[in-house]
Amino acid sequence: MLTFADPLRRALQIGADQIAVIDGARRFTFREFNARCERLAGGLYGLGLKPGDRVAILSANSHAYLETYVAVPAAGLVVVPLNTRHAEPELRYALEDSGSAVLLTDRDPGSLAGAVGRVIRLDAEYEQLLEQATPRPLGQGLDESALAGLFYTGGTTGQSKGVMLTHRNLIANAYHWLTSAPQDSDDVALVMAPLFHAAGSNGVLASIWSGGAQVTLGAFDAATALELIETHRVTLTLGVPTMLSAIAEEQIARPRSVASVRVIAHGGSPIATEVVRRTVMAFPGVEMVHVYGATELSPLTTTLRHEERWLDSERARSCGQAIMGSDVRILDRAGNEVPRRQVGEVVVRGPHVMRGYWNKPEQTALVLKDGAYWTGDLGFMDESGFVYLVDRSKDMIVSGGENVYCTEVEEVLYQHPAVLEAAAFGIPDEKWGEAVHAVVVPRAEHGNVDPADIIGFCRERIAGYKVPKAIDIRHEALPKSGPGKILKRELRAPFWEGKDRGVN
Repeated sequence: MLTFADPLRRALQIGADQIAVIDGARRFTFREFNARCERLAGGLYGLGLKPGDRVAILSANSHAYLETYVAVPAAGLVVVPLNTRHAEPELRYALEDSGSAVLLTDRDPGSLAGAVGRVIRLDAEYEQLLEQATPRPLGQGLDESALAGLFYTGGTTGQSKGVMLTHRNLIANAYHWLTSAPQDSDDVALVMAPLFHAAGSNGVLASIWSGGAQVTLGAFDAATALELIETHRVTLTLGVPTMLSAIAEEQIARPRSVASVRVIAHGGSPIATEVVRRTVMAFPGVEMVHVYGATELSPLTTTLRHEERWLDSERARSCGQAIMGSDVRILDRAGNEVPRRQVGEVVVRGPHVMRGYWNKPEQTALVLKDGAYWTGDLGFMDESGFVYLVDRSKDMIVSGGENVYCTEVEEVLYQHPAVLEAAAFGIPDEKWGEAVHAVVVPRAEHGNVDPADIIGFCRERIAGYKVPKAIDIRHEALPKSGPGKILKRELRAPFWEGKDRGVN
């Protein structure tokens, strides 16, 4: 039975004086990191909190975020990471829905202060809390079934839901990650993805467990990320496809010394093969690891290792095989496993499956059936157990009775040399019901690209009914959620105003 306290306990055992965290000019060994976590735990209980109380955090990545992420659950409390890109009403909803007693934040909380009992700024006030606290040992009286965190998800599909993840869920996820991308005490991980997202925090416990260092990157910036990689000789990192695209473009344009990087993982949304190809070009010799999952899965469930080796094969479109300890199947609506290469819904069992949605039994019942999580993702499995995602069930376009998977269209769009970002989705069409539409952001040197040229490019590569009927060219970045997923809902909404698509 393991809890959040155990990875840190092992790190202290194998290298207490090894560097654990690098945040700007600040560095902490595991001994110092543990002492700060114990003081944070003591400080929070000194405010009158009791086991099971929720502690929210609204902040960019930092050493204080890592301390909060580890210390709060390890002290028997529940961490509530808040999406820094959410609007005030969304943040207030999460605070009130979770019943958070304390908010830790690196910014002016404004009216959010009225939604919690106490606000602590992650500056001198936070340091004062730690200085005045009586240290509280971590892990006392903890059980692996205890709730560790509430992760609010749903930014791309509707109102947020608090995903209840236990110690067992998140410890299992760390173990799953280490079986897929082994680490040791010589590794230096760049914490690039936002920690408020389960994908961003998925490597935190793994790095601590293995005794390696973590370098925090605040608000994402490609140039800064590359500077940190060069300065600290980072060996691995994880990001969403938009981050990988940005650092690859920056590295190709203004090369740094990045030979230390051995693993770059990505997840959170589908990736175009061309983005992988350019990332490998920018980081020669790197191992690319495609991870797939969901917040409800803590979040990993499949991995495709050495993705760079599959670039010219069918497997380039796969998100890999089930990680050890995860049971992944493709089922029809009746719950029957479908034949290999037939499309169905991805359904997952394992110790990483969430307990449910906080205060939402009806929504929980829709996705948790007999202990399995129905992801809402459509896909198929090949003869070797590699999983291929074809679309979200809500994003699939039905045009003239034919199913069109957005990911397939986007894969072709990204192959065009002018395309930097792309999103495909369905819009109303009187004749066909839905028509394929796309929005494209061109590379700077291709700012005058003709949409007709891109449409012609697509027509040569996919069936006519899959080709976008029109393409909008935009010169600003596409809207994204906090974790970096392109918000198709926002792009699609103006076309469907006043109409019922029947799937949202």
